Amino acid sequence: MTDPVIRTLDDSTAHLFDTLPDPLRLRETHRRTRHRTDWKRVALRDGRVVARAAWWGGPQDTEPLLVNWFDVAEGEEEAGAELLRGAPWRADELELDLPAGWRDVPALRSAAETRFSAARQAGYELLVERYNYRWTPECGLPDRPGRLAFTPEPDDSVFLGILRDISSATLDAHARRAVAKGGVELAAQEDLEIFHWFPSPRQWWQIARTPEGEPVGIHIPARNPSGPVIGYIGVLPGQRGHGYAYDLLVECTRFLVEQGAQTIGAATDQGNFPMAAHFAKAGYPVVRERVNFWATAETAAR
Repeated sequence: MTDPVIRTLDDSTAHLFDTLPDPLRLRETHRRTRHRTDWKRVALRDGRVVARAAWWGGPQDTEPLLVNWFDVAEGEEEAGAELLRGAPWRADELELDLPAGWRDVPALRSAAETRFSAARQAGYELLVERYNYRWTPECGLPDRPGRLAFTPEPDDSVFLGILRDISSATLDAHARRAVAKGGVELAAQEDLEIFHWFPSPRQWWQIARTPEGEPVGIHIPARNPSGPVIGYIGVLPGQRGHGYAYDLLVECTRFLVEQGAQTIGAATDQGNFPMAAHFAKAGYPVVRERVNFWATAETAAR
């Protein structure tokens, strides 16, 4: 067996990316995603594509943010790992959007585990599994509970303070990873940077308060390069136990619809049972399941 040849694509070789079978229907999930051709790589063995990966970032990003398309032919895990290891860009995160219920279909489970194995060989470890949602008007627009008041807040430091408190007791795996690395300050700063990265208006960010004026949490209606999304829902630790996250989700949904949204993307960790229940109650169907991997310290240091 000959050694694989790794190629970064350009306009003349872009067609190679589409020659690998797509058992996990990744093309379907990325139909709204714009990938730069020169951020795509393939591994070829005897002229045949046996692995492919696409790195992704926003239109203004000069370096990719993550790997969000990764395919490996059966038995070609090492070629897939080398494809990732030798990339000229550093991307700490790799995510795979899989069909809902993929574990229950042997062919889908086998295909997913082939990609997981290659990712691990490349130095990535599992971070979290998530549900991906997509709301459309056919799902119905949930009524506002009417328990909270929502107002914009122009001062970033106010949001930063609330984010610190939320991060101190969070179920979100990404935030917990940031807390473990650099405390609640790092987790809060990372969230704030994401909010600013969204191309949607800053004035959309809102704080929720009780009728008495006590802060409850925040919600961030947003657009990313693929369309409207629930950017963030967070309830302060002292206000939990009242189901307020549902109120924030409903407000965020209705706000985006009022801005003209016809579809709304969202996601939450599968282990965040309360938030998953709120999405179900608000009429958000699970459309995919996302598996997030994170580079190990040794990989990130290379």
